[in-house]
Amino acid sequence: MSDATSNPVLVEVVRSGFVESVHRGSIVVTAPDGTVRTAIGDVDTPVFPRSANKPFQALGMLNAGLELGDADLALASASHTGERGHVERTRAMLAAAGLDESHLHCPPDPTRAAMNCSGKHAGMLTTCVQRGWPTATYTDPDHPLQRTIADTVVELTGEKIAAVGVDGCGAPLFAFSLTGLARAFSAAARTRVGTVMRGHPWLVAGTGREDTLLMLAVPGLLVKAGAEGVHAMTLADGTTVALKVDDGASRARGPLLAAALHAGGAVPSNPAARSVIDGLGRGVGLVRGGGREVGELRVSAAAGRALAS
Repeated sequence: MSDATSNPVLVEVVRSGFVESVHRGSIVVTAPDGTVRTAIGDVDTPVFPRSANKPFQALGMLNAGLELGDADLALASASHTGERGHVERTRAMLAAAGLDESHLHCPPDPTRAAMNCSGKHAGMLTTCVQRGWPTATYTDPDHPLQRTIADTVVELTGEKIAAVGVDGCGAPLFAFSLTGLARAFSAAARTRVGTVMRGHPWLVAGTGREDTLLMLAVPGLLVKAGAEGVHAMTLADGTTVALKVDDGASRARGPLLAAALHAGGAVPSNPAARSVIDGLGRGVGLVRGGGREVGELRVSAAAGRALAS
């Protein structure tokens, strides 16, 4: 990752009219044809996209031969909140493959099926069962499933994998640039994975979560969060935004996504949808004092101008 001090301030935290903290980072906006329209900060140094790469992992499963219904495929692309419906569908997916929760390699949170990546792991296991591949080693980087996923990531990003790590869920994680993330996300948005994620926004995240709220509010939008301040979003016209907050703060992502939606003319006119986006844009409820809201988050003037250009 690049030196955090070299990237510009993207978001300011304002308390009682005073700028209390700032978040630096990088953003790239690509046009529908994949060309870079706007670049803020370092968008070429590799980063770990964390869960923003789940659509690519799901596409890798399909490339490996996975056969799965739409709702289950959406869950395989998800970072869910472990609500009852998420857990029950994960367990049903495993049962259909002749497996159970004990086969999952993701950590218990509080159970393995409730962990936010359990749908992805259930999809990986289902792929292995359908292909006759070993299930006990499905998260090893040299497993045929993970090699297929790696090949898919290279194809989608147009880049070599810069590093291989272990994600929070235990699955392999590949590093590439923010520009590669935007390029891959735009491509994924045009596939069946993008279609099922947009069609099942609650399965992709959960009640009250940014991704679910935004996909319900904005027609045609595909959006996926990742840990450590990563987010990717493709608008209905194919314009794509990928961002990384240097300090990993998730609170900075909402204002940036809202600003990008405004800049792309993608904010619906209906009051309910605008309220969702405006709330994310201000970071409602994140700056409090004495039990009440006393400030807001706001996109820096420089970042706002760059996004609007």
